[in-house]
Amino acid sequence: MSELFNLARRTVAQAQALGAEEVSVSVSRSTEVSMTRRAGKLEQATQATSLGLSLSLLVDDRYSGHATSDLRPEALDVFLRRAVDATRVLEPEPERRQPEFKDCGRGVSEEVLDSFDASREALPVEARRQLAEQLEAAVDALPSRKQIISATMYVGDSADESVRVMSNGFEGARRGTGFGAGLEMTLEEPGGRRPEAMAWYGAAHRADLPDPGAIAAEAWKRAAERLGAKPIASGRYPMLLQNHVVGRILGVIGGPLSGSELHQQRSFLAGRKDTPVASAALTLTDVPDIPRAAGSRPWDGDGLVARRMPVIENGVLRNYYISTYYGRKLGMPVTSGGRSNWVVSPGLRSPADILGDVSQCIVVTGFLGGNSNGLTGDFSFGVQGLLVERGEVAAHLGEMNVSGNIESVLKAMVEPANDVWTWSSLRSPSLLFEGIQFSGT
Repeated sequence: MSELFNLARRTVAQAQALGAEEVSVSVSRSTEVSMTRRAGKLEQATQATSLGLSLSLLVDDRYSGHATSDLRPEALDVFLRRAVDATRVLEPEPERRQPEFKDCGRGVSEEVLDSFDASREALPVEARRQLAEQLEAAVDALPSRKQIISATMYVGDSADESVRVMSNGFEGARRGTGFGAGLEMTLEEPGGRRPEAMAWYGAAHRADLPDPGAIAAEAWKRAAERLGAKPIASGRYPMLLQNHVVGRILGVIGGPLSGSELHQQRSFLAGRKDTPVASAALTLTDVPDIPRAAGSRPWDGDGLVARRMPVIENGVLRNYYISTYYGRKLGMPVTSGGRSNWVVSPGLRSPADILGDVSQCIVVTGFLGGNSNGLTGDFSFGVQGLLVERGEVAAHLGEMNVSGNIESVLKAMVEPANDVWTWSSLRSPSLLFEGIQFSGT
């Protein structure tokens, strides 16, 4: 990455020569290939390469951020002069100063993160095409293929590398790869309804993707669960959130945990540190050093060393996301400006075992639209799911809403299952709640 480092260092030096007190430069380069296949034909194949530079400046205690993809020396000279001049007319923000060098750096080695699959460099186009064909063949082999109106296969991969150079002395490099495979399926049922569903998986290493048969089976399962879906009576029901949709509920607290929302007095979690905000069954930890995980990182957005951090511990709020800037604005200890991997501690039982002990339960398998309010914690989301009675599916559900206050919902959590979902930066098992309000008929 010497070429990227040289460019970043030159840019820092040039900006300082133009009068900038502090400078942070990131230079990134990426490539991406994607394919779409449908009805026995390759519908689309794309390849893209990008190179860009982002820059943040502090000039006379005034702060600004800029970005460009035109890295010709003459164009970069003009870009820097304009950026410095524009910063001088802004209002002072001395809190934007960079963190101390001693607090910056790599929290975990590149070898431990293992986020780069070197085999991608030699991966032929034919291998990508074959994977799309294998997905389609797996769909054709499904026992209920006649119910499928259409299926579209998606395959893609990417590689990126970036460097960061800050005027406080910090320098660092990162690189990673990503591979994805999935399909979208539409079924036919009497009455003209056409339920559809998608199954998508992404991984840092190609070998970690599920096999095509497993992807097709999951897409079919999700689509079939929507056949004959209809609402049931409104009321309070136990709710089991399937592991792959937990993020829709936990995501409600993401904004209110941030320094920006605390500073703007838009967080219902303000002043709640070290107090219960959830059931004792919930423990949520920020873990930046999981090998090959989607959210793993060596440092955060400020260049601070990435460290594990308890967010909610046995129901008690332990930390907010406080960047260097908002730490100074709020007079609070700096933690991190943003999340890495969120890990929900699992339980001991499978979802099937949990459902077997519940007389009646709504299993939420997907969400459709909705909104939430970070100031109050109130939310309302459209849901798809199943009505399960003593472990047996009694009905497929649709056209229903789940609503309430997120703190009340989190305090109603009863038990985490043991089926941790590992295909996103939120690693959670399925979660059981009691007495959740659903709106239907």
